Amino acid sequence: MVVCEVRKSEQHLLLTGEGPRSPSKRKREESTPRTRATAVCVTAWGVKRVRYRRHRKQTLEARSCDSGVGDLYETPSPSPHSPVYETQEEPCPGISYRQAVQNFRDYGEEAYVFYKSLEDTYLTRHCMENQPQLKPESRCKLISWLIPVHKHFKLGFESLCLAINILDRFLACTPVATDCFQLVGVTSLLIACKQVETRPPRVKQLLALCCDTFSREQLCNLECIILLKLRFQLAAPTINFFLQHFSLLQVADGHPSDADLSQASRSLAVAKGIAELSLADYAFNSYPPSLMAVCFLALSEQMLGNERPISVQSSGYSESQLRECMDKIDLLISLNRDSLHRLLPNEVPDKSMDVDN
Repeated sequence: MVVCEVRKSEQHLLLTGEGPRSPSKRKREESTPRTRATAVCVTAWGVKRVRYRRHRKQTLEARSCDSGVGDLYETPSPSPHSPVYETQEEPCPGISYRQAVQNFRDYGEEAYVFYKSLEDTYLTRHCMENQPQLKPESRCKLISWLIPVHKHFKLGFESLCLAINILDRFLACTPVATDCFQLVGVTSLLIACKQVETRPPRVKQLLALCCDTFSREQLCNLECIILLKLRFQLAAPTINFFLQHFSLLQVADGHPSDADLSQASRSLAVAKGIAELSLADYAFNSYPPSLMAVCFLALSEQMLGNERPISVQSSGYSESQLRECMDKIDLLISLNRDSLHRLLPNEVPDKSMDVDN
């Protein structure tokens, strides 16, 4: 290092044309050094360049928005009372919905074929049969608790649907004790948020909603167990995807007007409200998401009285399958009329709650 400094000083003398300095002059310059921000360097071409002070690079703190295993390294996490990041939800009629229509025209058919081929692989029928300590009522209570939790963090509907799919697939292959069933639900929601959301909730926030019954290490260990049991296969087709597909399919032809886009958006909002009720009902666990999605949209347009109802034949299911699923949805709506009224948009009239009209 010393040799390199001597060579640099000799090169500097050759470029500037200065002669060798005496030791006394060198000592005077060292005793009164010039500020690096105002130092002037004369190059071989005679151009003066100001050498500004170089600031030391600041080390970036590992503040990853991800949580779970990463939080084991004590990354900073906000308190449970800190403001929650807002996420943009479903496309509204306007520019965003028109952009969704354009994307659907480009990739909609390919995406539908791909997810439709994976539907049977990720479908879990009768997932509670291998649970000696849990009953379908326990699953209903847990999902009914997860729904307001996902709304508390302002998460998208895709995150909720994917979390329930992860939960059901884990229940189908692993027995779960009653005292840690809530932890399984919270961990499934965390894994789904990592797949979908840009800012998933922190572990501290999720544990605070569980009244700090579980520890951070328990959640992180369970997260690893779920991922290993599912073999890291998390890209499951959900009801949310098929709802958006069939909704955009209606307005993809031609140039839809703003009224058509607004009508499709309202139908999609009502269908998601009905789908949210069905997530906690174990009776709908055996139906494919695409079948339920087309039935939800058909009933929502019937409730809103739309002029262009969706064609249920576009789904590829038989009339008997569609009628069986719709009958159960009609029963679900009639039994949960008050709950559905709180889930639907404000512009939906009360008389539209009657699906028989």
